[in-house]
Amino acid sequence: MPPPSDIVKVAIEWPGANAQLIEIDQKKPLIAIIREVCDGWSLPNPEHYTLRYADGTQLYITEKTRNEIKNGTILRLAISPTRAARQLLERIQSSGLDSRLDALKELAKLSADATFATEFINMEGIFILTLLVESGTNNLLDKFSFGEMLAFTLTAFLELMDHGIVSWDMISTAFIKQIASYVNQTSVDASILQRSLAILESMVLNSQSLYKKVAEEITVGQLIAHLQVSNQEIQTYAIALINALFLKAPEDRRQSVLPPSEGEESGLDLPLTEMSNILAQKQLRSIILNHIIRGNRPIKTEMAHQLYVLQVLTFNLLEERMMTKMDPQDQAQRDIIFELRRVAFDAESDPNSSSNLEKRKAMYTRDYKMLGFVNHVNPAMDFTQTPPGMLALDNMLYLAKVHQDTYIRIVLENSSREDKHECPFGRSSIELTKMLCEILQVGELPNEGCNEYHPMFFTHDRAFEEFFCICIQLLNKTWKEMRATSEDFNKVMQVVREQITRSLSTKPNSLDQFKSKARCLSYSEILRLRQSERMSQDDFQSPPIVELREKIQPEVMELIKQQRLNRLCEGTSFRKISNRRRQDKFWYCRLSLNHKVLHYGDLDENPQGEVAFESLQEKIPVVDIKAVVTGKDCPHMREKSALKQNKEVQELAFSILHDPDEALNFIAPNKYEYCIWTDGLNALLGKEMTSELTKNDLDTLLSMEMKLRLLDLENIQIPETPPPIPKEPSSYDFVYHYG
Repeated sequence: MPPPSDIVKVAIEWPGANAQLIEIDQKKPLIAIIREVCDGWSLPNPEHYTLRYADGTQLYITEKTRNEIKNGTILRLAISPTRAARQLLERIQSSGLDSRLDALKELAKLSADATFATEFINMEGIFILTLLVESGTNNLLDKFSFGEMLAFTLTAFLELMDHGIVSWDMISTAFIKQIASYVNQTSVDASILQRSLAILESMVLNSQSLYKKVAEEITVGQLIAHLQVSNQEIQTYAIALINALFLKAPEDRRQSVLPPSEGEESGLDLPLTEMSNILAQKQLRSIILNHIIRGNRPIKTEMAHQLYVLQVLTFNLLEERMMTKMDPQDQAQRDIIFELRRVAFDAESDPNSSSNLEKRKAMYTRDYKMLGFVNHVNPAMDFTQTPPGMLALDNMLYLAKVHQDTYIRIVLENSSREDKHECPFGRSSIELTKMLCEILQVGELPNEGCNEYHPMFFTHDRAFEEFFCICIQLLNKTWKEMRATSEDFNKVMQVVREQITRSLSTKPNSLDQFKSKARCLSYSEILRLRQSERMSQDDFQSPPIVELREKIQPEVMELIKQQRLNRLCEGTSFRKISNRRRQDKFWYCRLSLNHKVLHYGDLDENPQGEVAFESLQEKIPVVDIKAVVTGKDCPHMREKSALKQNKEVQELAFSILHDPDEALNFIAPNKYEYCIWTDGLNALLGKEMTSELTKNDLDTLLSMEMKLRLLDLENIQIPETPPPIPKEPSSYDFVYHYG
């Protein structure tokens, strides 16, 4: 008799018959189990059948996946993947519209299964689907049913390609043109448009040769037009396609990623740095600002990620200038420095001094010193360090041209100070530009799991330059508040960095809001915040306080543990793992209220609230959990090569290893949920919670509890050592006498 661990009790359904309740011996061949089930219903040819899950996934069960079957699972006897693929192909190519529509609906569902997908693709199924799309409405016969049939066709195509069984390079030009035509139409069904945008995005991300073909078919105007609709899903897919084209622009030629609309010159021959001008002409920024960021609908997670990606890629247009050194022999570049001097000191210049070369050199050297350059004789040498390279000079010129009064005030104000107290404008601008590039991660690729976009950068066509102009004024203000000298330069830059990062963290909606928040963070306010945070972290390090802290800490840790477990009981929605960058399928996991069972199951869409236990078909008893592993130790990080290469995804990955030898794999939606789940699972197993979130929560709660308990001792000096213990009395033989 097989051991209990090898026996799984399930129910198996078949249309028109009572379900069979059987025990599956996992050591027995799957074909033998199917034969027994067929015998129960007197069905001939058991080799033509297989088992599938009866839930929404309808995935096929194979010898590799049979160990995932749990007790109480409802299965369904179905025709084998080979026969199903063959029958669907026949029905798809039949003349009956109803039959074809039903076949395409079923195909869209089954294509998510890798076993079925392999069989369907081996029968040239993808080729047939592409022919259906290429032929357009003529092949679909009935224009009324065209939209629905095409939507299911595109869904099935995308699901099949997502398995990575065949290369995207096999896609024909005719297919690309047809898909692009749906995107370029002014009125097309929303489901068709979404899938078309998703297919084009996958083409661009997965094939350099297809990138060029897609870029020839898609116009800037049409993509931007899709951002003005009320459907946020379409808006998200449109921005995702723009980002993909931008991201996959050929590295060798650094070309523009988007061709222009009809009547414009080809965008493929333009340098990448001109793309910002093309997009500005098409009002991309203002459309995103007005129709998405300032729209009446909340920004969903995927949209926030796409806005963040667009923000990063836009700032990356500055990388070329940031990494370009100034050529001291280039007269055009030197003329920019001359222009900075002219704007600042034109009214003070002596026109007759130009006749005397020595006097002119001396005057220039004096002016360059007043402008705050390190090299007074040849300031061009100050711009040979990369980063920030020529980008710093660009920022200085923008300030001098666009905000001339501010520029002149800063320069003249510092030139009138004592030498040791003047804030060097040139040096400050160069270091500030470098700092801003570090803060905004100019030149770095977008992080996969990041959604941190800043609305204020979508409010101005020259957002980076305006950002610099605000920050250089902030730096000058802070310099005066600190009464700094040249020796304090690095200290001032540290304070300014803190002012900028703290202000950015509040997510201001406009550059004016950022300016107001930054000005409120004066030097004295930064010192106060630092002192407050230091007090919270240190909690005074005297022995009595340390002893009190150690006594309170277990109580606080228990509170954090209960919070983590409560969050696990509420549950979380996770995206399904895929080689494709974005996956629109979800599953949900939550802990039972008695903390004994983890319930999980697939969902059709991302839920807005909690998902009931009854709708989650699968479960794992907590006692069966062997371990929780993270990062590269997870099974899905070893198996998925594409995910393995993505550091950001790897940092959000964790897995539950449970009996007998199985794993439940997660990729958290963000770092916060990753910490919540790894902490909660470790707490369930009686292990230490070690996440950064736990450390921060512990510090915050300990600080609050310590301050509450020490309120009565405010302004009372706490001794470093306890008072001495009195000497023992000479005799303990004494009593009290009452009168």
